[in-house]
Amino acid sequence: MSDQMYNEIVMDHFQNPRNMGRIEDAEMLIQVGDPGCGDSVLIFMKIDNDVLVDVKYKIYGCGAAIATSSMGSVMAKGKTLDELLEFRAEDISKALGGLPPEKEHCSNLIASALHAGVIEYRANREDPDKEPLPEREESSLLDRSLLES
Repeated sequence: MSDQMYNEIVMDHFQNPRNMGRIEDAEMLIQVGDPGCGDSVLIFMKIDNDVLVDVKYKIYGCGAAIATSSMGSVMAKGKTLDELLEFRAEDISKALGGLPPEKEHCSNLIASALHAGVIEYRANREDPDKEPLPEREESSLLDRSLLES
């Protein structure tokens, strides 16, 4: 990741990512990927009283994907579920002081994962008879390398 291509805030979140890891008793586990560039994020969400009390993630991607996931997780923690649904990729990019045009798409990963997590969480609460999601370790859609790292 070239220092000349990114500002100090982006470099700080790339070199010192916040909230990276996993939550063993997470209410939601969501993976979102970008087939165009190969980046993928797996987020763990801990929700209490409709507030995101903790969020962690595992990421496979470029420096910009790491930085946007870090900043997005910082911005998301403590927000209500309704606030998370208003969360936009542009908010993350702006908080980072901007990204090069060819890297703007990276902030979509964490924003999309958070949106999907809220939607799935609410769907599971509204329909307790809904088919359960596949077991975490058994899901064929889950990139196992993200869980193992």
